[in-house]
Amino acid sequence: MTIRVVVADDQALVRGGFRLIIDARDDLEVVGEAADGQHAVRLVGELKPDVVLMDVRMPVMDGIDATRAIVASGSAARVLVVTTFDLDEHVVTALRAGASGFLLKDIRPAELAEAVRVVARGDALLAPTVTRRMLDRFAHTAPAPRPAAPADLSPRELEVLTLIGQALSNTEIAAQLHLSEATVKTHVSAVLRKLRLRDRVQAVVAAYDHGLVEPRRG
Repeated sequence: MTIRVVVADDQALVRGGFRLIIDARDDLEVVGEAADGQHAVRLVGELKPDVVLMDVRMPVMDGIDATRAIVASGSAARVLVVTTFDLDEHVVTALRAGASGFLLKDIRPAELAEAVRVVARGDALLAPTVTRRMLDRFAHTAPAPRPAAPADLSPRELEVLTLIGQALSNTEIAAQLHLSEATVKTHVSAVLRKLRLRDRVQAVVAAYDHGLVEPRRG
């Protein structure tokens, strides 16, 4: 099954480069290109892609607003934010808006192709440790309300969400809670379903937003 991709970037050279890399793979295909966020949102509605490579800084509508609009529309497309700097504060805002991860523009061709495959199958692109490093660094630049802990989670699910936010893998969570990995996976799936989160990256963001994990200081 071919993974359908929309590339959104205001630089034609970047779009063309991504197209060449993606279309060279038998299982990947660029089905549309957009030079601004508004056009990207429209293409997602029309073409129903699996993945969107989304630049942050674009005219008319930036990548963050476009990501927010795509997620709000109910689209199943996964958004990968493309940025120049690996600690761009806008990336955190994009993750809060619903992006499933981020890529650097100097990514190697094989890594780009694999990143598209990873998010297309529903996995989070970022390792939890990378996500935490970004959130720790830029939590103050993307303030969010801190509501009480989600009431619809069981005490065990709340524990699991907290540990996800602390950058623990399923194996580490299983060891800490004295559970099997299969049981942890079940709890993680329940957390994602109950909180309507797309993936593990969104779960880390939710742990921060609910005040279960605090950014490190200094």
